[in-house]
Amino acid sequence: MSEPGAYARSGVDTGAATTGIGALVAALGRIDTGKPRRSILRSGHYASVLALDDATALAICTDGVGTKLIVAEQAGRFDAVGIDCVAMNVNDLVCVGAEPIAMVDYIAVEQADPGVLGEIGESLRAGAEQAGIEIPGGELAQVPEMLKGHPSPHGIDLVGAAIGVVARDEVLTGDAIEPGDAVIGLPSSGVHSNGFTLARRALFDQGGLSLDDAPPALGRTIAEELLTPTAVYVRAALDLLRSGAAVHGLAHITGDGLLNLTRLTDAVGYRIDAPLPPQPVFGLIHELGGVADAEMWEVFNMGTGFCCIVAAADAGGALELLRSHYPEAAMIGGVTGDAGIVRLPTLGLTGDASGFHPE
Repeated sequence: MSEPGAYARSGVDTGAATTGIGALVAALGRIDTGKPRRSILRSGHYASVLALDDATALAICTDGVGTKLIVAEQAGRFDAVGIDCVAMNVNDLVCVGAEPIAMVDYIAVEQADPGVLGEIGESLRAGAEQAGIEIPGGELAQVPEMLKGHPSPHGIDLVGAAIGVVARDEVLTGDAIEPGDAVIGLPSSGVHSNGFTLARRALFDQGGLSLDDAPPALGRTIAEELLTPTAVYVRAALDLLRSGAAVHGLAHITGDGLLNLTRLTDAVGYRIDAPLPPQPVFGLIHELGGVADAEMWEVFNMGTGFCCIVAAADAGGALELLRSHYPEAAMIGGVTGDAGIVRLPTLGLTGDASGFHPE
């Protein structure tokens, strides 16, 4: 049996989660409403897409901020976590070609604090405006028996569910992706909202750092670095979809890193020759936590927050458009015929359904 990775030793067993999700999806797939199914995308894509009529479909997804909220609790700062909640949802929605239109939130708290809730509300507003969506409602639950803060009584969980609309003949299923397509990477703003259990273990438990420390490599405090909000890619992605370029796929790079590309279709692979440079915080996590290169690239976005797969003939124009939103956007690789395989040749790594491995 192989030695468990740093993430598993931190308490997050992605292998067990994958098995559990399989059991959950199998049960849900047996739902019988007595009516024809509306779902028009396979399970495992970035969002579910439901047919409303012959012309229009509704996209829906849900996600939360995760243990990044522990850092917010410890720092006493909630002025950005609402942006994270919005971003984690709308960035997924746009991957199926949908225009996000609204989100509702669920906030669970150990104890209701008007000041904290006000900060979260303002950050949700900021995220909604970046994404061009409404937040018409939500739910607040006080669950002190279930939720204990860091420190108590400041425990909080923040989750959203977002919806979007897309023409049925414009759904990005991933089926159009083919060898020779170009992959354009958009830069992340840092750790985003994935891998925080491992990041906290590496920086704080093993590295001995505190939220107020400001390592020279970062040029700011650990709290400021980790609480930088997740980038919202919706406006750039929608501009690309409306540009006339042959967009074959969009991928939000979250947990599993660049292996997220394989969520689009299992018929092709990817060769990422020139990944965007990781921010210095990833170097700190790698060094202080003793995390292997393969696991770093499997757990974190490593500097690339979103990928656009376009026909090779349209790659130049697409890159120019995307650079108007993100000047650091770059051509990072291309699509291959190696089904289900992601290669990072400059790093000596190859990834598949079991994760990244040294070549």
